[in-house]
Amino acid sequence: MSVQERKERERAQRHQLIVATARDLAESQGWEAVTTRRLAERIEYSQPVLYSHFRGKKEIVGAVALEGFAELTTAIRRAVAEDPEGRGAVSALAHAYVDFAERNPALYDAMFLLDTGLLFADETTPAPLREAFGALLETLGDIAGDAEPSLFVEVFWSALHGLVALTRSGRLPQANASRRLDILVERLAGR
Repeated sequence: MSVQERKERERAQRHQLIVATARDLAESQGWEAVTTRRLAERIEYSQPVLYSHFRGKKEIVGAVALEGFAELTTAIRRAVAEDPEGRGAVSALAHAYVDFAERNPALYDAMFLLDTGLLFADETTPAPLREAFGALLETLGDIAGDAEPSLFVEVFWSALHGLVALTRSGRLPQANASRRLDILVERLAGR
């Protein structure tokens, strides 16, 4: 291995360490606790080293969000693989989405609530976001009926996100979360 290859490998490892540490810190203490100073202390590198990888917290949060979209895509595809068509697939997708959000609250916030600079539905949209949308489209496109499939997916995704956000904030009682999800699936996917 050349010196250049070793340096590139070490840089990639440092990059991943920063992202993983930011994610761990956010999950345990919230995104307010994620600062470049605290990250530098945790990974035992100087702040200038962090800035050689990311221009600031916004880019770090964006890198965490991209990981999250890749993981969400995997979770959806895994859930749908057991029942790939119709209402069963839609129900599996919806439950996988909500379960993902519940298991990873800070990650979910990075993906959907915090400013990351990541654009949705744009020609510059990063691959992990496009792939997550594609996973939804693969399952939901068949039940769109007369609606344009991509718009139907946006509406369904928005409804899922709304249920997650309102339940997490306590505005909707947790006790009925599963029933709400079943109603959504029933209304949009049919019986």
